[in-house]
Amino acid sequence: MFKKNIDNNTIDRLTNEKEIRKQKLIDMKKNGFSFPNDFKKNTDSKKIYCIYEKKTIDELKKMNIKVSLAGRMIQRRIMGKASFFMLQDIEGKIQVYVKENEITPEFYNNFFKKWDIGDILAVIGILFKTKTGELSIHAKKLEILTKSLRPLPDKFHGLSNQEMRYRQRYLDLISNKKSYNTFKHRFNIIHAIRTFMIKNKFLEVETPMLHSIPGGANAQPFITHHNEIKKSMYLRIAPELYLKQLIIGGFERIFELNRNFRNEGVSTKHNPEFTMMEAYIAYSNYQDMMKFTENLLKNIIQSLSLNQKIKYKESYLNFSVPFFKFTMKEAILKYNSNIRLSDLKDIKKIKNIACSLGIKIEKNWKIGHIENEIFEKTVEKRLIQPTFITEYPVEVSQLARRNDYDHNITDRFELFIAGCEIGNGFSELNDAEDQKERFLKQIEKTEKKKNKEIFYDKDYIEALKYGLPPTSGLGIGIDRLVMILTNQKSIRDVILFPTLRPFN
Repeated sequence: MFKKNIDNNTIDRLTNEKEIRKQKLIDMKKNGFSFPNDFKKNTDSKKIYCIYEKKTIDELKKMNIKVSLAGRMIQRRIMGKASFFMLQDIEGKIQVYVKENEITPEFYNNFFKKWDIGDILAVIGILFKTKTGELSIHAKKLEILTKSLRPLPDKFHGLSNQEMRYRQRYLDLISNKKSYNTFKHRFNIIHAIRTFMIKNKFLEVETPMLHSIPGGANAQPFITHHNEIKKSMYLRIAPELYLKQLIIGGFERIFELNRNFRNEGVSTKHNPEFTMMEAYIAYSNYQDMMKFTENLLKNIIQSLSLNQKIKYKESYLNFSVPFFKFTMKEAILKYNSNIRLSDLKDIKKIKNIACSLGIKIEKNWKIGHIENEIFEKTVEKRLIQPTFITEYPVEVSQLARRNDYDHNITDRFELFIAGCEIGNGFSELNDAEDQKERFLKQIEKTEKKKNKEIFYDKDYIEALKYGLPPTSGLGIGIDRLVMILTNQKSIRDVILFPTLRPFN
């Protein structure tokens, strides 16, 4: 794996080192080594630094602090009868001093000196500071807990091969502190979202991952098969239709933070398996949900003690001011000086504009479809600061409520940050007959165009007939949000194990 990028001498060296390590483990087992599992830590490197870093050499000597901790040996310097090595644990790293006479010459020479970088060790010792002022542990007892059979990446350059970082994430986490911290930030962001939702009296719910029919969004599903009931099943595209059934059932504030699956392309912004949060509030509308969404993001930033002006790529994103708001038409006019409002209302003129932009117009597209394509082509990437876009056409908003004053648009918004769609929300369509008609039109149109079967969700329509209260909904792409808040250019850098193309 990855050998095509490595010269023959390096391959030979790595092969020899692997064999040497393997033989060391064989010899260790002959001497009774059995991967011990009874060591208990009483601290970690971060706690040690927080409490004792400012202590002087003399103060630490008087305190005689005994510590027990474990981690991976990542560097070592052997100097005759004494050695130093760096121990890396979940919180950081700390230096360990080992003296031959104190752990016995036999153990020092026949065991410790034969251990390798990457081995997982237990250390019991006394805290002290070296003459240069480095906080360290004077080892009184050492034990190897796990033998590493593979050498770690170069200690100075870390795991630099991007493909290898994604395929062997464990090595990336061991050797790249930046990557490790990115994922810690991801988990903190998700925790902050959950905390905010629960604080605002939302219930976290769970809906099925396996669906009888794909629905809730316009995307290609992953298909599997249920052997017992002899039926095709689908990994969920979105949980939306199930969540709205819970609102019908009487819940008023719910959210789900979980995986969706879409059998489509992989890119720096797309992964077939991704994390979404969907939330629904009964007796509210899309304007209420826009305010809530803005409050949610600002609260996340505040709770994580992030700067209100966040650097992402070459821009600084300002979360300290109210988010911008434009209708889709306003945004198109703002970023296209050659387009007039009257052009967007005339089918012939809007088609000519689309053709000039290289947009391929499909048969039976109405003005709304074309307007949406012009927006995506000319505006989206230019929405750098947090911006809400509203008044989406009905043709591209299958589940959103029609606007009271203009039935060609819906009460819908999308949130864009750094040229990327982060969230989508709307006042939910709760007219069962209108929803049924839209489903049937979508099915007819798609089946004719793509010659494939499209499913009609009669169970959802039946649920709607019992009455969905006025409700607003929101979906936020967690992976993209984490990208922005951690300044990562690729979605693969914020997903622990991204979907990758086969390695050749």
